[in-house]
Amino acid sequence: MRTMYCTISGLVQGVGFRYFASVRARALGLRGWVRNRYNGDVEIAAQGDDDALQDFLDELRSGPRSAQVRKVRVDWQEEEEMYDSFEIRA
Repeated sequence: MRTMYCTISGLVQGVGFRYFASVRARALGLRGWVRNRYNGDVEIAAQGDDDALQDFLDELRSGPRSAQVRKVRVDWQEEEEMYDSFEIRA
């Protein structure tokens, strides 16, 4: 199982980005989490099949209408299944 760790920078907090990511991830059958970081970025861990992860990454690069994504950093890892669902973390 592949795991994608992302950090999204730009105007991504206070614009519904975490909700957007959770809805998209669940629709694609992904598991993991999304949370805000103290520096204004959004951090995501997502697990699933390669096609779903790539579709999710494509959507994260755009974000919701109110967001302004400047940069998406991605780290791919092969890991055992670690998550049961996709959740928004505080």
